[in-house]
Amino acid sequence: MIAENVRRLLAELPAEVTLVVAGKGRTPRELLEAVEAGAKIIGENYVQEAEEAFAAIGRRVKWHMIGPLQRNKAKRAVELFDLIETVDSVALAAELEKRCARLGRKMPILIEINSGREPQKAGVLPEEAEALIRQVARFEHLRVQGLMTMGLRFGDPEGARPYFRETRRLFEELRALSLPNVEMKFLSMGMSNTYKVAVEEGANIVRIGTMIFG
Repeated sequence: MIAENVRRLLAELPAEVTLVVAGKGRTPRELLEAVEAGAKIIGENYVQEAEEAFAAIGRRVKWHMIGPLQRNKAKRAVELFDLIETVDSVALAAELEKRCARLGRKMPILIEINSGREPQKAGVLPEEAEALIRQVARFEHLRVQGLMTMGLRFGDPEGARPYFRETRRLFEELRALSLPNVEMKFLSMGMSNTYKVAVEEGANIVRIGTMIFG
C-alpha cells in the first residue's frame, strides 16, 4: 500500500512540485518502503525520530526538518538535515549559525510563516517576515531559500486556500526585493488534506504523510 501510494502521488504531482514524505510517527521500515517506491525526501518533525530513521536509511535520500525545532536540538539537526523548513526567529537562526560554523557547512533554510495567525502555532506573522529575513540573511552559514506554512490540517481543504494565497503573495513580494543572501526558490505548503489546493496556489514542495501511510 505504501509503495503504491507513493508511486501514485509521484505520477500525479506536477514535475515542478517536490514530494516530502512526512515521517512523523512512522517506523524506519515504513519509510524505507516509501524510499524504495521512489521517494527522494523524508521530512521529520522530531530530531530523535529522524535519528532512528537516518540510522536505517542514511543518505539515500534528503532529509527535511518540518516540525518546530528547539534550540537545544540545533546541533544534531545541522548534522542530520539537508534543509530546515521551520526557522521562525532570530534566536533559532543564531543557534543554527553557530552550529553550522563549527561544522563548516552551509544550511539551506525556509522561514515558517504563521499565515493563519493562530497563536498556538509556530511561525512568524506575514508582516514580520521581511524584517526577520533581513536579519537571518546576515548569517554567513545560513541560506534563506523560501517560505513554509502549515495552513489548516483538517476540515474542508478550501478553508486553507486563503492562507496559502497569502503566503504565495508574500513569497513573490520577497522575491521581488532581491535581498542579499536570499533566494526565494521554495514554497512549502500543503499536507495530505490540502496539498491539491496548495499546488494550485503555487506550492512547489508538499509534505504528505497520512495519504501515504494511512
